[in-house]
Amino acid sequence: MKNYKITVSYDGTDYHGWQVQPQKQTIQGLIQDALYLFKSKRIKLIGAGRTDAGVHAAGQVAHFKADLDYSNQELLNALNGNLPPDIRIIKVENVDMDFHSLKNARTKIYQYRIINAPDISPFDIRYTLHLPSALNLIKMNEAASRFIRKHDFTSFSSNRLRQPVKNVIRSEIKKKGPEIVYKVEADGFLKYMVRTIVGALIAAGKDKLTPDEIDSLFKHRKRSVLTPTAPAKGLCLIKVKY
Repeated sequence: MKNYKITVSYDGTDYHGWQVQPQKQTIQGLIQDALYLFKSKRIKLIGAGRTDAGVHAAGQVAHFKADLDYSNQELLNALNGNLPPDIRIIKVENVDMDFHSLKNARTKIYQYRIINAPDISPFDIRYTLHLPSALNLIKMNEAASRFIRKHDFTSFSSNRLRQPVKNVIRSEIKKKGPEIVYKVEADGFLKYMVRTIVGALIAAGKDKLTPDEIDSLFKHRKRSVLTPTAPAKGLCLIKVKY
């Protein structure tokens, strides 16, 4: 028996997220289907996080335990041969038996892309949010800095959890040409948390929300119409750190 760590890249456009769901195509479900072919039995795959429907990943991490007579390269090739082309296993590693892709993760990095221009390339439409109206980048940057904190992020999530306190250590915006890229790194994320933060940043860029109002929203611990959830297609899980 070995413990395998895999790194996965996928275009989430046509899937109902990472986690297995009855009667729906998911990333975890399809990889588990591919693993079934090796042993003719279900092999449980555990991911580092649950990306939502339509969200992409460049560096999702998962692990599974199995007794397989394949080299890591053979396993990688065979898995990719039984997966659709918009899901790719990019790395297979052997790790200690106590390695857990979710519990051992220290931080995760997400990226959200916005095209702020009158028009958008058809090659960007699946992976970016198109906003043709001008955005105030200075105010967006100031707003982004307000999210660097260890705090209860209930106001920026769609659900209430027993552990809503997350430690965000990085929250920054960079612009190159018409593209605005937001990156955020934290020890964990609540459901829709990144997309709601992006909604707040866009509101700040449209002069509809001030940085001080963001501080006030944290105190209220309640969702607000000022921070709508940004569309899934602009979001990508970039890396999981261990």
